[in-house]
Amino acid sequence: MCYKKAQTNQKKICKIHTEEKQMNNYDVTQIRNIAFAGHNGSGKTSLAEALLYKAGASDRLGKVADGTTVCDYDAEEIKRGISIGTSLASFSYGNTKINLLDTPGLFDFAAEMIEGIHAADTVMITVSAKSGVKVGTKKAYEEAVKQGKSKMFVVTKIDDKDANFFNVLTELKTVFGPTVCPVVVPVVSDGKIVSYVNLIEMKAYKYDSKGNAVETDMPTAEISEKFEYRIDGLLAAVSEAVAETSDELMEKFFEGESFTQKELINGIHDGMNRGIITPVVCTSATELTGIDMLFKEIELLLPNPTEIYPAEAYTPAKDVVEIACSEDEPLAAHVFKTVADPFVGKMSFIKVISGKLTANSEAVNSATGNNEKIGKLITLCGKKQTEISSASAGDIAVAVKISANTGDTLSNVSRIVEFPEMNFPNTCYSMAVKAKAQGDEAKISTSMQRLTEEDPTLTYIQDETTKEQILSGLGEQHLEVAAAKAKAKFGADINLSVPKIAYKETIRKKVKVEGKHKKQSGGHGQYGHVWIEFEPCVSDELVFEEKVFGGAVPKNYFPAVQKGLEDSVKKGVLAGCPVVGLKAILVDGSYHPVDSSEMAFKTAASIAYKEGLRQADPVMLEPIGELKVNAPDENTGDIMGELNKRRGRVLGMEPVSHGTTQIVAEVPIREMHDFAMYLRQVTRGMGSFIFNFVRYEQLPANLLTEVISALSIEE
Repeated sequence: MCYKKAQTNQKKICKIHTEEKQMNNYDVTQIRNIAFAGHNGSGKTSLAEALLYKAGASDRLGKVADGTTVCDYDAEEIKRGISIGTSLASFSYGNTKINLLDTPGLFDFAAEMIEGIHAADTVMITVSAKSGVKVGTKKAYEEAVKQGKSKMFVVTKIDDKDANFFNVLTELKTVFGPTVCPVVVPVVSDGKIVSYVNLIEMKAYKYDSKGNAVETDMPTAEISEKFEYRIDGLLAAVSEAVAETSDELMEKFFEGESFTQKELINGIHDGMNRGIITPVVCTSATELTGIDMLFKEIELLLPNPTEIYPAEAYTPAKDVVEIACSEDEPLAAHVFKTVADPFVGKMSFIKVISGKLTANSEAVNSATGNNEKIGKLITLCGKKQTEISSASAGDIAVAVKISANTGDTLSNVSRIVEFPEMNFPNTCYSMAVKAKAQGDEAKISTSMQRLTEEDPTLTYIQDETTKEQILSGLGEQHLEVAAAKAKAKFGADINLSVPKIAYKETIRKKVKVEGKHKKQSGGHGQYGHVWIEFEPCVSDELVFEEKVFGGAVPKNYFPAVQKGLEDSVKKGVLAGCPVVGLKAILVDGSYHPVDSSEMAFKTAASIAYKEGLRQADPVMLEPIGELKVNAPDENTGDIMGELNKRRGRVLGMEPVSHGTTQIVAEVPIREMHDFAMYLRQVTRGMGSFIFNFVRYEQLPANLLTEVISALSIEE
């Protein structure tokens, strides 16, 4: 295949191809599935916009700041000027179909990035030429490696006055190692880009105001200081990377022979697929420079779906099988993302691994064992929908109104398989949910059900102790967006507030008290009289015993005494919190043959309970959780100091990977509400943690008044 493509009228040609082929299936070798990932603000959406515009899939070059881009079309994305969800833009360029997945860079929406990378075969990691490698760059790279995807760095914003491509290239090599291989580099003179050099072609190109390339002379030292020397070094880096891909090329490299253009293309292509080469290109999305060369790399360097390693799946017997990407195989498709659309209904984004997914057909949902009726199939370019009849192996499509959830596998009945689940971050930030208007509770319940289906990192549960509805996610902005979506999509207007802490009460010493209820107000009287011993025990529930001798309290009143105590322990005497660790022994009492009743003995037991707990040295208990924090080594000292401030007890530390340490501690839940925000700030997003409740401990005396006061206000 010739590397250089004709540039004349390419935009018109691509638009014709888009219109002619959007209803047709492509050969699997013509498909490229690409996820854009990287730090927030590194230019992912703008780059997607430039590609779509250059390919003729969009009539105008939209801007993120104006809210006019194809991929950021959600109302919240336009309002905030950021990507919130992974959007799909399927389009054609020449004979190639590109499924572009534009993922968010904010850590609150990490699930979206994971889903996008999961469906892609190649991850293009955007890096700003101005700000360089950031935490989001590292996270995107790590996720791509974790999922076994080929990778490419795209240095964006190359036109910025503060851009420095070669500093960024050096930083990429320092951080990510010798696999980093430059392919397209800028020629800079007097702080301005004068041309771009394609190191595979060894040709230089200039761009006009519309982003059209014209071949120009290769740079010399007169044009750009020391550029000839730099070119030699860059070529050596490319050749060395390519030489690593085979023994034959390595031998040629050592003999000092230059590689042919075809050898360079095949070597980089093979190296990308094996994860041993990460090419670097540069572009300006606003000026459309380098975009045409990026299309060349997409066609020639990126692996097609048949070239990646076969996907592994499980049979019903839990045997591992490899699923080859072939249309001739039985259907095996993975639902990698779900969107709750109030107008269209549930939209399931599906990557077809093998076989063909056809509209108006049936498939087996391996997760449930039920038949899934596939009705309408569509392909998306942002929010624009195009109905299609089928999607073949290697392609991505969207099914409307099916019951499958994110992570489910759709199979042909002749070969039922199930792909492994995707791994998402644990929720780490929680808020209580309340309706702003009375009667909206049903709307909230429905909206939260739909949103948690859409986002696997959102959970919505009722706290059994406080009875609050708790929404949990990955950060403050994550929950704010969820609340905004609940209102915009489902009409559920909610307030978010800090959740209540599930405090409890207990006693520390044994007491014996009397409870007597005697009332005579004309007619039938009321009489109940008990002596009860209260003592501490190890139990979350009330432990009740009776040791009554003689007939001081008839046996038929024992259940009434127990019921009176069980009702009473729901509220303690300090702050009205549930009481635990309490044992009550009915030891004596008296009754009246006429005036005694079950109600009278329940009341007597309640009186004894209140008096007994006051005398039994009552204390407040607070919930304690086990915290496991993974953080960069340089941040461990700060984190341990912070945990001490939060009344935590550090139990130990151990290295978990190169440069990362795990800190294990026990910390009161009261002190953990904003810990996720603190950790993200101090580690610049590189830290993570798991926090689980383990037990209750006595609340320190110096906090007792503050807690009781706060609880009385809540009441």
